Amino acid sequence: MSSSPRSLSRAGMALRGWRPRQWATAGVGALMTAVVIGVPTDVVPSPLFSRSVPVQWWNYPALAVTAVLAGLVLNTYVRLPSMAGTEQSPRGNRLGWLGGLLSFLAVGCPVCNKVVLLLLGASGALSYWAPLQPLVALVSAALLAEAALRRLSAQAACPVPVSA
Repeated sequence: MSSSPRSLSRAGMALRGWRPRQWATAGVGALMTAVVIGVPTDVVPSPLFSRSVPVQWWNYPALAVTAVLAGLVLNTYVRLPSMAGTEQSPRGNRLGWLGGLLSFLAVGCPVCNKVVLLLLGASGALSYWAPLQPLVALVSAALLAEAALRRLSAQAACPVPVSA
């Protein structure tokens, strides 16, 4: 009987086993995610980008949740010196990328998305796409959480011995 690719207890065990370097890497990954998604969508104010529609209140927590979960997922790809020569599990690969992309679409300005504008026009983007964006943000967070759960579970299921 094969075990499930995800387990809260195994994921928690993996997180408890992380060293300070791993937590720092996850933090840097979270910060980079916040910048990569937040600056072009103008949720993080910058002189480089602007929006036609003001940032919504829910964009901030959506970006924060995305950044934290993406930082956790990104850290599971970092190979530690004690892991040289080991193969890492690919579980959750597509879910993480899809979750990040959906988060970018969710917090972005509804009329700044060229594809949405082409398909729906400006009024359609505001009437149809904008109300769906919070739902897209929830789906994004769910996909990133699932990716983190799978990748962390895989880390705990097949631990690598720590070298001295």
